[in-house]
Amino acid sequence: MLLLNDDDVRAHLDAPTAVRAVRKALLAANEGGLHAPPRVRADLGGGQLVFTAGHLRAEKLFGFRAYDTLVGAEQLVAVWDTEGGRLRAVVHGDELGVRRTGAIGAVAVDAAANPGPVRLGLVGAGTHAWAQLWAISSVRQVREATVAARRPERAEAFARRADEELGVTVRAVRTAEEAVRDHDVLVVATNSPVPVLDADWIAPGTHVTTLGPKTISRHEVPEALANRADVLFTDSPAQAAAYSEPHILPVDRMIALGAILSGTATGRTSPEQITVFCSVGLAGTEVAVAAALGEAAHHHARRLRP
Repeated sequence: MLLLNDDDVRAHLDAPTAVRAVRKALLAANEGGLHAPPRVRADLGGGQLVFTAGHLRAEKLFGFRAYDTLVGAEQLVAVWDTEGGRLRAVVHGDELGVRRTGAIGAVAVDAAANPGPVRLGLVGAGTHAWAQLWAISSVRQVREATVAARRPERAEAFARRADEELGVTVRAVRTAEEAVRDHDVLVVATNSPVPVLDADWIAPGTHVTTLGPKTISRHEVPEALANRADVLFTDSPAQAAAYSEPHILPVDRMIALGAILSGTATGRTSPEQITVFCSVGLAGTEVAVAAALGEAAHHHARRLRP
């Protein structure tokens, strides 16, 4: 059994590996090969301990992810095999979950954005925005990128890091509007309880991913975005519908990303359409990524043996 932490995730989980694992899980969910029940929440008094779980039948794996809303503690992911019940890996920390979400976003971009290199706009310069860039740059050439943040110094630091670690040139801009207008792909990754953009800023043909708050009382994108969207989709319609408060975007219009990937649902059909992806974190995808990380770490350890 492997016990892995954030440093192990950074060292052994590359973007293509994470994207492949997530893509397979999304397809499995559409085909009935991933069983992922709704989140389970245990009241702790002042917060909750939240569990998501998944069983990947073809991979003969199952496991869970646990995180809290009490103190913001380290997350935990555990993976077992179904052939003997062996505990294969335990991953603690925050990097796995963030990079899993990045990989889901990359699959959505690859499925719904117009083909070819992309001009990427990022609103938000935190860990989730970083993971989206990390993963997207593994599926598409990012020919131009801009980033805006509430604190300009964070956008500037994000741009320097992108150049140093990913070899992607990112330009820090002062306003969200500059990061939204005239881009092929837009990623909104903030904690804002109010919209950080105007739906009219989004040009025809743009793909939009929203990661942050998206309920009636707290939403980083405007309600009018749904009116601009020709295709509205999510990684889990069931999870989107299970929120304790209604979404600001209409869940009944949301198509499953796995269905688009398999061809059982229609995504983009013309270059001028606007596509909007509502990321909710399909349960079971973290188990798939943790298993892929475990395989990569095992392979690395074998290469180091004399």
